[in-house]
Amino acid sequence: MAMTASRPATEADLWATPDDAKYELVDGEIRRTPLASALHSCVNVSLMVRLGAFVEAHELGRVLGANVGFRFPGGNVRCPDTTFTAAGRFDEKERPNDFVPVPPDLAVEIVWRGDRAREVLDKVGEYLDAGVRLVWVIDPESRTATRYRSLNDVGALSAADDLDGEDVLPGFRCRLAEILE
Repeated sequence: MAMTASRPATEADLWATPDDAKYELVDGEIRRTPLASALHSCVNVSLMVRLGAFVEAHELGRVLGANVGFRFPGGNVRCPDTTFTAAGRFDEKERPNDFVPVPPDLAVEIVWRGDRAREVLDKVGEYLDAGVRLVWVIDPESRTATRYRSLNDVGALSAADDLDGEDVLPGFRCRLAEILE
């Protein structure tokens, strides 16, 4: 019996996915992520409001949410929960009606009980390899976060600590507890 090889999924396939969940293109496969919980969404919106206000007030670039795909150099299209991309990284006048063609400067992943630690760390590694300068992984259930500048430059944060924009978003600081409330 002849076996037929299935073709790798493409960006066109990703655009054709239904609106019932978040989908990413990873290593030639379409991967589905279930819809977010209320806790996940509340934390994400709280962070986006704070980041968005800071970025807009200082005219630093764009803050985008989880419904936006970023095209990574290896061909994957990823959708971090929140991102910041500095002004000038892509043409602000055009705002691509497609996946963002450059990786963000900051990527945020908010974990929930369905996430596997290995998959989250794989995303972090891919983000960093693609040129993302700062990654925050926030765990609302444990009330902690992890800051990555590289896989060797990692910092653990408790709810009493600040998320710090460092040189990616100079001057941005937000107590982790504030976005977890």
